[in-house]
Amino acid sequence: MVNRNRMIDAFRTLTAFDSESFHEKEIADHLEAKLRELGTEVKRDNDGNIYAFLKGNAGGEPILFSAHMDTVSPGVGKKAVFHDSGKVTSDGRTVLGADDVTGIVAILEMLEVIKEKRLSHPDIEAVFFVAEEVYGLGSANFDYSQIKARKAYVLDLDGPVGRIANRAPSIVQFEIRIEGKSAHAGFEPEKGISALQIAARGIDGLKLGRIDEKTTANIGVISGGTGKNIIPGEVKLEGEVRSLDDEAALAYIEKIKERFETVSGEFGGKCFFTSKRMIKAFHTESDSEVIRKYADALHALGYGEPVIVTTFGGSDNNNLALHGIEGIVISNAMNLVHTVNEYFYVDELVKSAEIVLRLGTK
Repeated sequence: MVNRNRMIDAFRTLTAFDSESFHEKEIADHLEAKLRELGTEVKRDNDGNIYAFLKGNAGGEPILFSAHMDTVSPGVGKKAVFHDSGKVTSDGRTVLGADDVTGIVAILEMLEVIKEKRLSHPDIEAVFFVAEEVYGLGSANFDYSQIKARKAYVLDLDGPVGRIANRAPSIVQFEIRIEGKSAHAGFEPEKGISALQIAARGIDGLKLGRIDEKTTANIGVISGGTGKNIIPGEVKLEGEVRSLDDEAALAYIEKIKERFETVSGEFGGKCFFTSKRMIKAFHTESDSEVIRKYADALHALGYGEPVIVTTFGGSDNNNLALHGIEGIVISNAMNLVHTVNEYFYVDELVKSAEIVLRLGTK
């Protein structure tokens, strides 16, 4: 029942907006007007998140769908190129914006068909978040008291339609500032304490990369020093820990902190350590109702079995779970996201919308 050409037009319109994180106003203005046109009650909070509610005309539990409005950079001046094969790409200068406009389009098409065909449905809620690409900042600040649904489908996963992510990590960022003592490296090196040497010794005693099957750790930025002939008196390191186990992530952060504090003390320097959990891990059990209903929708449409995966990237679903909403992240046709080679196939987008429509009306 979905309208292929209408979805193509919606995608072209939405990706034409420049909507890098924190610059979503234009796409939000358009989306808010469209949602009102489709008969939903719409609220927009001070951060720019959009909440839409469609009153049900049949029984059943409320259901929540979500997608995000922002893109990563380079995302200014996007132009969707539609190929004869059904493949859609950017013109190679920017990301395409399928992440996450294909998700938005699928939700909008569900609402279009419900209105057009006067289909029966429970209460339907949709939330379109800002700043998802910045560790889910928009969904972190959202007022969840207005949401009735306890089950959710977040359209924000790459790969073939039918993939679902039921598990994602905690992400904890950290910063280490090591304070040594500057001195001239040629005339009086004995008077110096090398913050860089402390940093090197600290790193050398840590396991980085894949810690175990659930946890990774990385130090990605090192800065400091003032001259080639000056013993560096201060060095800053920045990194992150990700783990499917929240306690394991926090435990490894503590291990990193203890390592650098110990080494700094041994050299006579100081260590100033700060960390922040950007997003908390979630795990939706494989026998959950949301997965069962998604599988039922695939079967009814002849799209086979769901493929359940674990992702090491966060999404808005992490924050939904934090507020007691059980959800999964479902694929919505996009591929090679966060690159200028991003693409999708129109046939896959149609499948995604058909699945969302099935979930919202059965």
